[in-house]
This record gives sequence, C-alpha cells and structure tokens, in this order.
Amino acid sequence: MIPARRPLLLSALALAVAGLAAPARAQVKWDLPAAYPATNFHSVNLQAFADDVDKATGGKLKITVHANASLFKAPEIKRAVQGGQAQIGEVLISNFANEWAPFGADALPFLADSYDESVKLWKVQKPLFEKKLGEQGLMPLYAVPWPPQGVFSKKALASGADMKGIKFRAYNPATSRLAELLGAQPVTVQAAEVSQAFATGVTDSMISSGSTGADAKLHEHVKHWYDTQAWLPKNLVLVNKAAFAALDKPTQDAVLKAAAAAEERGLAASKKANGESLDKLRAGGMQILPPPAALSADLKKAGEVMLKEWLDKAGADGKALVDAYRR
Repeated sequence: MIPARRPLLLSALALAVAGLAAPARAQVKWDLPAAYPATNFHSVNLQAFADDVDKATGGKLKITVHANASLFKAPEIKRAVQGGQAQIGEVLISNFANEWAPFGADALPFLADSYDESVKLWKVQKPLFEKKLGEQGLMPLYAVPWPPQGVFSKKALASGADMKGIKFRAYNPATSRLAELLGAQPVTVQAAEVSQAFATGVTDSMISSGSTGADAKLHEHVKHWYDTQAWLPKNLVLVNKAAFAALDKPTQDAVLKAAAAAEERGLAASKKANGESLDKLRAGGMQILPPPAALSADLKKAGEVMLKEWLDKAGADGKALVDAYRR
C-alpha cells in the first residue's frame, strides 16, 4: 500500500511547493496614461518601453499604454500617478510650472533652443526633479524632448504686432504668458483637441512642434508655420514610488534599464519626427518658413521678460538651475 501512495504524496508535495512559489511569479499590471495619439513618436516610444519591460521580466510586469488621453486627460495624469490610480504616466512637465516654477524651465523661450541644449538642460534639471518629485511620492524615469517649437498661424505674420488680438492656443503657463506679452488671446486647448479647435475657429494660431501639427493634420486649416526654434519642451515619464518599491530588485533593474534605452531612442525619434512631420505639412500645402527678423526679435524680447519673471518666481532653485545650465 505504501508504494502505491508514494506518487500521490510526491504530487501533493509538488503542488504545495508550487503554491508557495506562486506569489513570487505573480504578474504585476501597470497602467500608463499618455496624452498623445498612438502614432505619435512619444507614444510609439512608450509602447517600445513597455515591450522591453515585458520581455526583460519574462512577462512579470505588464505595462498597458493608454494613448490619446483615453484614460486621463493631460492635466490629470500627474495627479493620477501620485494618487495611485495609475502606476506610471507620461506628462508634459512644463504643464505643472504653476505648481513649482522649475518644472517650466524647458518652456522658456530661447533658453535651450536646440537638441544639444535640451539634453544639457535635462542633465541639470534631473537631480532637482528627483528631489521635488520624490517629495510628492513620484520618481522620474526618463525624459524625451519634442521637436523645436514654431508658430502656426492662419494668417501671415511679419512681426509680433500681427499677433495682437488673435486667438492663440495655450497648453501650459509659458505659452499662455507668451500670448499675453504678444497681445494675443490665450485659449487653453489640449493636444487631443487641436485639430477641432483650429477647424471650428476656437484658435487661429499656436506655438508648437511640427509633430503636433502633423498629428492634427493642421495643413487642412493652417497655411503658415514659422520655424522659430523657440524651445524644446520635454515629456517626462513618472512612476509612483510606492508601486516601484513594491517590485522585486530584478524587475526594478529591468524598468530602469528599459527607461535608459527609451530616453536614448526617444531623442533619436524626436529628431527624425521633426523632419518627417514638416515634410508632411509641406506636402499638405502648408508653407514652412523662416521667421521674419521682426517676429524673431519680438519673440526673443518676450522670452527675456519671461525668463526674468520665471527667475523671480523660481527663487534659489531656479537661479541654481540656470547658473548650472549656463556654466
């Protein structure tokens, strides 16, 4: 009788061992809300990041990307990650400059107006962001710049004076203030609503990247884009610190490695998207133009005012950031 029961006992023991090991193999699922279309280079990069994490962890951590503001609208994503409604999310960090002025440094006109300068600024920003976001229960994973910002306008522009009174799409405090300094009327419009806003006359102009314009097929409504190279705002991927801490060490390492790869890949994708998006707009009938000298001068004058205002608001943190960047 005993030999006959032995396989049953061994099977029971194997099941018990498997049951004890199961929690260690349990799959973790994260939601990643994002504000831009699934075809936008930022969203494509997010999906590649999620795929890298899935592969590196053997499916232990599954990240679902929710593009085009389908889970949370752009201004809601940071709070959602802070509150644990989503474990990870992508934000345009300058959207939160009213919360803490240094978040808006990369949206200051002509402070960092090239890819190289954007990378240099991020190296200075990152330690400050890690400290501030850490106090909020968040951790920055990686940042990717948008292509350089230019001015979309339904009418031709010769100078800043031509923008007086026109409806100007604002997507963060900096673009709202720029509109005010130029005498334009700021109108808050999120990325997912840009096409409709121009089609219905809610807005007549904006300063944004060619990539945003191509996503919204703005060539159907707008005929001028002035390549002002004003700034390169960054999208930042944030993770809830408690959610990250709950991962085992190998999974944490996989996330950090995938994030480093996504930052490098995203920078290359941004550069590529810049050229491709302008080609699409041009092919659709939009004029891609160098800015007239008077328009450039007026924008730079507004940028100087905004930098001074920002430094007054940002205090010691802001001064330290700009001083470190300019060294």
